[in-house]
Amino acid sequence: MSVATYVDGEGAQAGTVSLPDEIFDVEPNVPVMHAVVKAHLAAIRAGTHSTKTRAEVRGGGRKPWRQKGTGRARHGSIREPQWVGGGIAHGPKPRDYTFSLTKKTRALALRGALSDRAREGSIVVVDLPAFQEPRTKRAVELLEKWGASGKVLVVTGQRDPTEHIDTWKSFRNLPNVLMVQVPTTYRVLAADVVVLTWEALAEITKSEVAVETAAAAAPETAEAVSEIAPEAVPAPEAVLENDSDGSDEGVESPAEPEAPLKAPDQVEVGEAE
Repeated sequence: MSVATYVDGEGAQAGTVSLPDEIFDVEPNVPVMHAVVKAHLAAIRAGTHSTKTRAEVRGGGRKPWRQKGTGRARHGSIREPQWVGGGIAHGPKPRDYTFSLTKKTRALALRGALSDRAREGSIVVVDLPAFQEPRTKRAVELLEKWGASGKVLVVTGQRDPTEHIDTWKSFRNLPNVLMVQVPTTYRVLAADVVVLTWEALAEITKSEVAVETAAAAAPETAEAVSEIAPEAVPAPEAVLENDSDGSDEGVESPAEPEAPLKAPDQVEVGEAE
């Protein structure tokens, strides 16, 4: 399972997010991704190129010389394609370069691109803070806290642009940062780091994603320590024996029992003398 870093609204790393395998851990299909990228680049072409044919170039309505008798090649107009200043034969005309692909094809390519970035550890999930006013300096500070360098793609989700217009204005001044509402295969592949907001991640996964923080594992660790602690506490006798550094100072030894007193009639002769 792929894991992404989670950064809270203050810019601090607050844990990790487990990304769904069906979206962020699939094998990239390179031919499909190539077709989708070609379709994207074709769709953004203006297609406004245009040239003039011999019928559109001004002039050339009179035959330059007679057909026969001059010794020169026969011509009917000075705007023929072989003449300087003549029309262009088979030149480009305005056209639309777009071609469509199926939804399943585009979805497969996007999953492959997201999986490729997830394997590289280049996906960050953030709580995008609100900007009270356009502030590019704050946007740069957030990128540093997110660990986003190089070409950065910030996906905000399909929220109302008027709600975070100041955020858009703050990030759009940076040449290597692009903010979009919906990720595309071309944008994801062109970026070094993909920053997803919670709204964007929910729209991509169509489900809620939980955050795994370090504080969640603290109770289990405390219980494990409490189970081990009683066994590690030495007994009182061991404390008394190991309290000193090998000397008997401060430790009272048990008193030896005194010999019982003998009666006068039991005293031996040798002892009486």
